[in-house]
Parts: sequence; structure tokens; C-alpha cells
Amino acid sequence: MNWKKFFIAFIVAFVFLFAFGFLWYGKLMHGAHQEVPTLWRTEAEFGNHFPWLVLGHLVMAFFLTMLYAQFVRAGGAGAGATLGILVALVYAGADLITFAVQPLTTKILGGWIVGDLIQFAIAGAIIGAIYKPSSLKTT
Repeated sequence: MNWKKFFIAFIVAFVFLFAFGFLWYGKLMHGAHQEVPTLWRTEAEFGNHFPWLVLGHLVMAFFLTMLYAQFVRAGGAGAGATLGILVALVYAGADLITFAVQPLTTKILGGWIVGDLIQFAIAGAIIGAIYKPSSLKTT
């Protein structure tokens, strides 16, 4: 494993996941989330739990990068995007289960699934572009 490429890809993926999450889930979907306010923490409570949000993004970025480094042999942005879409579809399954057991709206469910697909496809492409294997040199 190329640890230098891994670390760079991991950090860039983390920054992207965190920024995208803030924009998509924190800003764009804020109104949808406010339709069921009892399901979410207050602003003060959220502030106290913010380190957990950061940790969650670090875990996602680390393991998406690890999956790519360990299992994607083709390399490149396209292969990374494909991996990201597959990971997002795993998340979609979890979103459907959450929808079954919590009183979420279909607007939230759809926003989460679409957001996951976009977020992880782009994050995977970023990782693939950074971590792509070196081209083989023939002499």
C-alpha cells in the first residue's frame, strides 16, 4: 500500500465529505429536517456533540479510502466513483431501515439517498484520482 497516497486521499476525502455534508444535509436539507424537529438535537446539544460528527466523517473517509486501496485494482477516478456508488447503496439500505423505524418524511429519505449517492460517488472519484496506481513502465 502506498501510505503517502493513502494519507493524502484520506485527508482530501475527509475535507470533501465534511464540506458536502455541511452543504447538503446542514443547509439544503435543513428545512426538511425541521419538519420533524423532535428527532434532532437542539443547537446547544448539537454543539456539545460536534466532535462526534467530525469523528463520523473521519471514519467514513478513512474506510472508503481503505476499501479503495485494498480492493480496487483497476484504479482511477471512474473505479473510485463506482466504489462510492456501491457504498452509497449500502447506506441507502440503512436509510430505508431508519425510515421504517423512525417517523422520517419521504422528503428526508429521498434527500439522504440522493445525497449519499452524490457524496460517495464524488468522494470515491477523488480517492481514485489521488490513489490511482502508478503506470507501469516498460523498457
